Amino acid sequence: MKLLLLSVGLMVASLAPVAQDSSNRTLDIYFIDVEGGQSTLLILPGRQTLLVDAGYPSTGTFDSRPGDPTEARDARRILEVTKLAGVSRIDYLLVTHYHADHVGGVPELAQLIPIDTFIDHGRVSEDAERVVGTTAMYQAYATVRAKGRHLEPKPGDRLPLSGAEITVISSAGATIATSVGGASPSRNVACTPSGIPAQEPTENPRSLGFLLQFGAFRFLDVGDLTGPPLFSLACPFDHIGPVDVYLVAHHGGADAADPSVYATVTPRVAILNNGPIKGGAPETLKALRALRGTDTWQLHRSEITGSQNSAADQIANLGDTTSNWIRIRASADGSFVVLNGRTGAARRYPPH
Repeated sequence: MKLLLLSVGLMVASLAPVAQDSSNRTLDIYFIDVEGGQSTLLILPGRQTLLVDAGYPSTGTFDSRPGDPTEARDARRILEVTKLAGVSRIDYLLVTHYHADHVGGVPELAQLIPIDTFIDHGRVSEDAERVVGTTAMYQAYATVRAKGRHLEPKPGDRLPLSGAEITVISSAGATIATSVGGASPSRNVACTPSGIPAQEPTENPRSLGFLLQFGAFRFLDVGDLTGPPLFSLACPFDHIGPVDVYLVAHHGGADAADPSVYATVTPRVAILNNGPIKGGAPETLKALRALRGTDTWQLHRSEITGSQNSAADQIANLGDTTSNWIRIRASADGSFVVLNGRTGAARRYPPH
């Protein structure tokens, strides 16, 4: 019994710092489990907040529609993490695109926590109904967006947050035409002839993606960017350069497996915001395992046949009955710590 109490005490001690305010000299990134959608909370030095997407509406399917916020699975999960992190409002909400697993939770979340400014790629495309319900998701979101400030940045624009440089690299199908700092000016010799086609060719390739630079630390999030726009960031020339952390495109789906992209960003840590049977494709996990010096962390163990999952200590949820998160705490010297919310264990990555 004493050993059991000691074990529990150590677990609580390891998780206790999460609820405390981070230092003004650090950047916190929470990857929230929304079962294969996206919701990523960034807390910048100075405590300014940026939430990227808000997961699904209501019960958490593509057929769900916004309802009672107190019963909404993903909105409540996001709210739990904001409370854990000591956050009382969302200064900026960035919507990568208008699929239900990214924008669906916004109407419910907005009733649970104030949202000041909305950032997105504008209107929904005319052919977005290839994924049924996308137009309805956009309209529900636009109603909420109209109550706040709205920004529609273009590739190359900087987002108006303080404490880090956040550059838009893709939006509405367009991508940056010149390289961001750190990218090699040479031709990418790893380029394949044409890249991998997007599994969903309408909204996903229109994703609003960004590169965050905090001192020597670099973080890349491109939402579900796939197909020619994702390929253009790497080929024929590298427009991004090495990053420390890469939130793998499209939840680590098969269309995010192009080795030419990984050859440019060469992440020290790759994060998959996958679900048990969504994302985490065998092709992508294989491509990531082939990268030297890259650790892959997953929000879920993939149950897809043939997937070679990371070690259990690098997976936040081993089944579909939990909703654990992964947190990164980064310093300006380029060092960072990855914390698994399931185990309370942390792994430190030193400066370059």
